Amino acid sequence: MGSRGADMADSMYQRLMEHLTTAVVLLDGELRLQWMNPAAEALLAISLGRVQGARLCQLMESDDGLGEVLGKARDEFHPFTQREARLVMLAGDALVVDYTVTPLSREELLLEVEPRDRLMQISREEALLTRQETIKVLTRGLAHEVKNPLGGIRGAAQLLERDLDDPGQREFTRIIVEEVDRLRDLVDSMLGPNRMTHHEPLNIHKVLERVRSLLLAEHPRVAIERDYDPSLPDLAGDEAQMIQAVLNVARNAVEAMSEAGTPDPRLVLRTRARRQFTLGAERHRLVCEVALVDNGPGVPEALRETLFYPMVSGRAEGSGLGLSIAQAILHQHQGLIECDSEPGHTEFRLLIPLEKRHD
Repeated sequence: MGSRGADMADSMYQRLMEHLTTAVVLLDGELRLQWMNPAAEALLAISLGRVQGARLCQLMESDDGLGEVLGKARDEFHPFTQREARLVMLAGDALVVDYTVTPLSREELLLEVEPRDRLMQISREEALLTRQETIKVLTRGLAHEVKNPLGGIRGAAQLLERDLDDPGQREFTRIIVEEVDRLRDLVDSMLGPNRMTHHEPLNIHKVLERVRSLLLAEHPRVAIERDYDPSLPDLAGDEAQMIQAVLNVARNAVEAMSEAGTPDPRLVLRTRARRQFTLGAERHRLVCEVALVDNGPGVPEALRETLFYPMVSGRAEGSGLGLSIAQAILHQHQGLIECDSEPGHTEFRLLIPLEKRHD
């Protein structure tokens, strides 16, 4: 009975460790990796089976000498904590993290790593979601106030046209009707997708291939590369709307490169799975990340905070609606779009939960 109770306790502790959002790594006395939880696998972007037994300094290093801190904790048998340390991963990615190393014995060390970048990103996402909801309410109110008088103007122009005998004067009333319709369509576009989403199992790579074929037909000079994760499961989504969202973002990138005259323009379509990932205030077990990376001029600094607002564009010929509509579609899929940009490297990330929706 005692053995069974111990096994149950071990199983419970294992489940707890696997569901932590903090990356946890167990090292031996020679600083070789013995075990890590899924959050640590996500941090290192590599599975335990591939790196078990490897020295940690081969997988990550910090500016303050991670190996030295670990060795000091082991030798002095005393825990150490470092705040806002810069870690460089095996793949070359750099992260700002807090980490704590705790010696469990002379032969075992426990390393806990908490990325600060992601916490700051979560705060930005929460602010973005709040702003988007505010914009949605304001836009709906504006649309209501604009469309009512537009309807009156259109009706009056049609009545006036009936009483006019001169074809030249009738042409003026037709212009009024056409311009009123154009303004109405513009207001409808600001409101985003005007139909309900139909969520069905959807292969995101099918969406990307469709977008890729459309872009290659429009912009044959642009090299469009694939970097897909074939293990990604289907997500629950509306295929037509997802194609529209991805196409809006990708077309915006390609047209920005064309307008800037970027030499050797390149767009990379990349997919990855993110485990235990927080979007806004909600944590998801599994998230699909679709990244669109271009080597264009980058997003101007002045536009980065308002990039997804309606009628905001950094391009001379831009309508300012493409990214706003894309963000609205992602919200209907419980996701969002992030952007990091500098000259020569702009990355838009579309993040969509892979859990089954409960509507």
